[in-house]
Amino acid sequence: MPTSSASTTDSAKSASGGVQSLERAFDLLERMADAGGEVGLSELSASSGLPLPTIHRLMRTLVACGYVRQQPNRRYALGPRLIRLGESAARLLGTWARPYLARLVEETGETANMALLDGDEIVYVAQVPSKHSMRMFTEVGRRVLPHSTGVGKALLANTPDDEVRALLSRTGMPAATEKTIITPEGFLAALEDVRRAGYAVDDNEQEIGVRCLAVSVPNSPTAAAISISGPAGRVTEAATDKIVPVLQQVAVELSEALAS
Repeated sequence: MPTSSASTTDSAKSASGGVQSLERAFDLLERMADAGGEVGLSELSASSGLPLPTIHRLMRTLVACGYVRQQPNRRYALGPRLIRLGESAARLLGTWARPYLARLVEETGETANMALLDGDEIVYVAQVPSKHSMRMFTEVGRRVLPHSTGVGKALLANTPDDEVRALLSRTGMPAATEKTIITPEGFLAALEDVRRAGYAVDDNEQEIGVRCLAVSVPNSPTAAAISISGPAGRVTEAATDKIVPVLQQVAVELSEALAS
């Protein structure tokens, strides 16, 4: 009797040796995230190249598992069960980053942080404190707005201007200090400075007396940045010239570790 070929089913192995249906399902979830979290089947078909029946079958399974929900308008949205996975992954990401942050502290003498872009906010996921008696503390889990932080600038530097403006219109631009940038034009100009220089600066913008230097982690699986922060009297322009290359090198090494 003829038997069905495994290559014609969703359990078929992909060219990479994995399970094709799993690869497709995760690809759809990532495409949904890229689209803002809510999409229609036709949009997914256009962006993925998969036929509508295949997408519908995969989405039905994801809905049944709670990772996707179908809205009243028939569009599909990322589901709440992903939140627990994301929170656990973020904690692990912070754990993996700590040895690299410790190196930053050893080489710069200042407190080192790692932060992610979560929606419209910055969330700190890891910190290693400076050994100085006068040092900066940022509580892990703390959320701040991007416009007043070095990590926020580093994370948004390569985001299209219209998306940055939309984010700022949603969050507002409250002044944390008299140095905080409070206009979209001023913030977009600061992002241009980041792109030109290769690093971001928070110069007394989040807290008076504190300077922060930050860089993004290239090719990170989620938008991430690392930074050092310390008293403005120590994180001077002269110190910046020495610290930035260390930041950039550690960011590259952390990126490679996350990809392996």
